[in-house]
Amino acid sequence: MSAAHASVLAGLIGAGIQASRTPAMHEHEGDAQGLRLLYQKIDLERLGLGPEALPELLQAAERMGFSGLNITHPCKQAVIPHLDELSPDAAALGAVNTVVLRTGRRVGHNTDWWGFAEAFRRGLPDVALGRVVQLGAGGAGAAVAHALLTLGVQDLVLSDIDPARAASVAASLCERFGAGRARPCADLAAEVASADGLVHCTPTGMDKYPGLPLPAEYLHPQLFVAEIVYFPLETALLREARRIGCRTLDGGGMAVFQAVEAFRLITGLTPDAERMLRHFAELGRAA
Repeated sequence: MSAAHASVLAGLIGAGIQASRTPAMHEHEGDAQGLRLLYQKIDLERLGLGPEALPELLQAAERMGFSGLNITHPCKQAVIPHLDELSPDAAALGAVNTVVLRTGRRVGHNTDWWGFAEAFRRGLPDVALGRVVQLGAGGAGAAVAHALLTLGVQDLVLSDIDPARAASVAASLCERFGAGRARPCADLAAEVASADGLVHCTPTGMDKYPGLPLPAEYLHPQLFVAEIVYFPLETALLREARRIGCRTLDGGGMAVFQAVEAFRLITGLTPDAERMLRHFAELGRAA
C-alpha cells in the first residue's frame, strides 16, 4: 500500500478498553506516514456483549471495510474458531491478538510474544534466566511464556488460577522447546524464593483490579520483576518490587512493540518503532 492518500479502518475488540493507548498509537503513526488511519474501540463492556458476539462483530467489520482488528481480553482465544487461517505463532500459542482482513479471509496473528521479547531485550538485557516464575497462563500469558523460552529461560514455572490451564500451556511449551523447559507451579512461595525472575501476566494491578498478584513477602531483591499491565504504568507489584531493590520492567514496552508489529500487518507499512515509543511516553505524561 502506498501511504500517500491511502486510508485504513482498524479497530480493537475487547472488554473495558476505554483507557487503551493502542488506538492513539496507531492513528499517530498513520499520520506520521501520510496514512489516513481511523481506529475504533469496540468495547464489549459498553455494548453489553460477551465473546459470543465475535461472529457478528467480525462480519460487521468485514462489511464496513476494516483492514484489521486487534483483539484483547477476553477474546484472544475465543476468536480462533471464527478465523480462516492462523500464522504459525498464533497456531502454536493458541491465542490471537491481531486479525488481518483481506479478500474475504480472516487471518489471525500473535504479536504479543514478539512485543514482550523486544521490550525484555531492551529493558532487562543481562538478567539471569535460569528459573523464572510466571503468574498467569491465559492468552497473553501463553505469548509471554513463548517469548521467555525464546529469550533463553531454562526453567519456566507457570502459576495460574486454573492449574489445568497452567499444565496445558507448560506441556505445549515443552513440545516446542524441549522436555523440562516449562512446568506448572506446585508451591508458589518456594518457587519464587529460588527464582531469578518473576513475570506477571494477569489483570491484577489494573485500575479495575487493584492490588498485588501474590503476597508481598514472597518478593526478594535478587528477583527481576516484569509486568505486562501498562495502565497504570507503575502497578502495585512494580512499586513493591522497586521498594525492595528488584530490577523491574513495566508493561509499556510490550504495549508499544506489539502495536509496532500489528501496525505493519494491518497496513502493510513499516512503522517507526522509536517514534511509537516516544509517542507512548507522551501519552503517559498527558494522562
